[in-house]
Amino acid sequence: MLRFIYANDLNAYPLLKDTMFKHRAIQFRDRLEWDVTVDENGHERDEYDAINPLYVIWEREDGTHGGSMRFLPTTGDTMVHDHFADLIEGSDIRSPLIWECTRFCLAPDADRRVTAALVLGAAELMENFELMQFVGVFDPRMERIYSLLGVCPDVIGRAGEGAEEIGVGLWGFDETARPKVQARAKLTKAQAELWFRMSFNTQYAAVAEEQYLQACA
Repeated sequence: MLRFIYANDLNAYPLLKDTMFKHRAIQFRDRLEWDVTVDENGHERDEYDAINPLYVIWEREDGTHGGSMRFLPTTGDTMVHDHFADLIEGSDIRSPLIWECTRFCLAPDADRRVTAALVLGAAELMENFELMQFVGVFDPRMERIYSLLGVCPDVIGRAGEGAEEIGVGLWGFDETARPKVQARAKLTKAQAELWFRMSFNTQYAAVAEEQYLQACA
């Protein structure tokens, strides 16, 4: 299922939290060989995890992390402004209607549907928070994945070549892509909407989660 969780609330999901940060270490440090910080618990975290971002997380049936993305409003500190401003030639992408998406991470054994499920989660976030776009940094591998799902970014800057190439792009969500994304995720919009309401409406959450568990039984 999809979870929408602010960093300040992650402690309520200890297994999900632990496996998400450990999977980030496996993906970014071990596999991609990025220069990232991993603590004594095996968690990959940076300064942006400390400013209460919103995580969209695919939680597996056993409560562990299947995949996730991290979101922050561009009105505050973001990776694009702090570390990749040269790629956007000094453009100031700051708006309450644009949020930054970073740390796209999949569990080492993630199901192929997880990427599409996270895209649907991002679409719910965009719709319910009345956002216009997301901004983020991506590599060629991720650009190919976005292309397969029909959610290609509007590229506003690139640097490097081959495997070292990185870009900065802006994303909307074109509803014409929804059928393809939902088919790949094996989810409906109603399910994504339910999970969003479960995360943000505390009075509704208990009833909604019970209904979801009964449906899965």
